[in-house]
Amino acid sequence: MSTGASTNTFAPLNPPPRLLMGPGPINCYPRVLSAMSTQLVGQYDPVMTGYMNEVMQLYRNVFNTKNQQTFLVDGTSRAGIEAVLVSAIEPGDKVLVPIFGRFGHLLAEIAERADAEVHTIEVPWGEVFTPEQIEAAIKEVKPKLLAIVQGDTSTTMLQPLENIGAICEAHDVLFYCDATASIGGNPLDVDAWKLDAVSVGLQKCLGGPSGSAPITLSDKFVKTVRTRHHVEAGIRDAHHEAARGPKIRSNYFDLPMIMDYWGEERLNHHTEAASMLYCARECARVHIEEGQQNVIARHKVAGDAMLAGIQAMGLEPFGDLKHKMYNVVGVHIPDGVHGEEVRETLLLRFNIEIGTSFGPLKGKIWRIGTMGYNAREDAVLHTLQSLETVLRMQGFELPAGKGVDAAISVYAKAKAAGVANG
Repeated sequence: MSTGASTNTFAPLNPPPRLLMGPGPINCYPRVLSAMSTQLVGQYDPVMTGYMNEVMQLYRNVFNTKNQQTFLVDGTSRAGIEAVLVSAIEPGDKVLVPIFGRFGHLLAEIAERADAEVHTIEVPWGEVFTPEQIEAAIKEVKPKLLAIVQGDTSTTMLQPLENIGAICEAHDVLFYCDATASIGGNPLDVDAWKLDAVSVGLQKCLGGPSGSAPITLSDKFVKTVRTRHHVEAGIRDAHHEAARGPKIRSNYFDLPMIMDYWGEERLNHHTEAASMLYCARECARVHIEEGQQNVIARHKVAGDAMLAGIQAMGLEPFGDLKHKMYNVVGVHIPDGVHGEEVRETLLLRFNIEIGTSFGPLKGKIWRIGTMGYNAREDAVLHTLQSLETVLRMQGFELPAGKGVDAAISVYAKAKAAGVANG
């Protein structure tokens, strides 16, 4: 007798209509969801390889780079981080990680797992680094690679990068940045800022789901990892060389092999995640069609409106607001308010999700995002009005309607100034 579950045990997928206003993931652009349902073709079909080439060009525009090696790593944004670090680091290499939130600790851990000699510097959560602090650490450590987060959603802070690339160049240090939470909603200029490697994800301001990690690599970075170039025995032809240096310890995240797959030779590495490629392609198309500066402006207006609303409600924002990401705001949980009950009520009664935080901020702040498809006026207003109602339910006194009024005022000024605002 069969012990398998009946096909009637589980209902068809029918998730509730949540409005995802946390630090990510967020609701996808409808066009992105449609693209993901597109029928598959073979991985070497000329149509598919044509789409791969288009994705490379689209993301050069998103990253503001001319880097040839701009492509997708199949996996969540962490897959992109790991691919960069495991491919660049040889055991014993010195890596410097400036930490200002949870995801700096993640970069340090992945570098440690690659057997790097990891050095860290830290500032309190809610602050960022000055170029002088980073240069002083580089002079002391003399690392092969600097690994830093641009926007860390755990603290909602945005690390300025404009002056760090020149510092790295002067000291012959590879400059890598994880810009998963910031790309699309905040300025990121890869070539002008002299970044050697950047990895991101789709699930924040780019308006897609988690599962694909766009990356871009400078010629200097490519030259470094190509010293460890390896072709698998099962696909190696007579003209291929054996590994020139110590093999990269991950097969899946071996960037030289992935570059061979995305390059003209199309050497087999893995089967490209076609539906996620379609998705990533559409995320970039939406971004470029709206216009990069328009998208960033829309995120800034949404973020400014959310911040103004929070302040008008009598709530205190977290961190150094001069360095706040456009797309997420931290909010101190008021004394006497049960933060998790507020989040639960918002989710289960109002279908709105906001986030908590980690580490020293766990249970102390909420994180409210305005990202991608949700960086728009109605989403901001619904969230502020619902949060006000839930706080009143807990007995927290606040001025009625002031949060929504303040946000509407920000949008009105933006519209009068002709700023894109969604």
